Amino acid sequence: MEITWLGHSSFRIKGAQTTIITDPYPPELGYSFGKQTAAIVTVSHQHPNHSFVQGVSGEPRIIKGPGEYEIANTLVIGLATFHDKEDGRQKGKNTIYAMQLDDISICHLGDLGHVLSAQQVEDIGNVDVLLIPVGGVSTINATSAAEVVRQLEPKVVVPMHYKTPAISRELEPVDRFLKEMSVKDTTSRPKLTFTKSNLPATTQVFLLDY
Repeated sequence: MEITWLGHSSFRIKGAQTTIITDPYPPELGYSFGKQTAAIVTVSHQHPNHSFVQGVSGEPRIIKGPGEYEIANTLVIGLATFHDKEDGRQKGKNTIYAMQLDDISICHLGDLGHVLSAQQVEDIGNVDVLLIPVGGVSTINATSAAEVVRQLEPKVVVPMHYKTPAISRELEPVDRFLKEMSVKDTTSRPKLTFTKSNLPATTQVFLLDY
């Protein structure tokens, strides 16, 4: 399985049999999305910077909310959460996606705005790879993100939705999250490649290029 960060909350997750794109964004956001083709596109919420599905070719199946979906031999479970700490009263709803690809469990938290309840942790289940927002302002911040990591105990953590030179949005930089996680090696990589057998034994944080 290969994971490439396309910027913001968007990833290309490529398995042996299918490709998933998460939270596609429009060109005006600032990142370079490029020409992407996928069988599945997940949308965490209906904000333009997370739902530009027309940017993905290949006639993908679009998943826009909670439910259980089996597409191209891939199981995707959408779980209802909120975009803020007040049960959605400020910013509305958010969908977390738990995906099984090449025997690896991946969890994309979308624009999660709160730490998880015990029931939500149970519903998500085992997580090998966690894609987590860390930039605060419109999602959980570095401190809350570190708490969510402790709740889910994934093997791989990839931060997303934070301030970079590519965007003008007011978000916190990734450095605060890295400090919370006591990460000293901040070398970013162009992509991550894992099999079930070579996942880290304990939680590790990886930065990706965009």
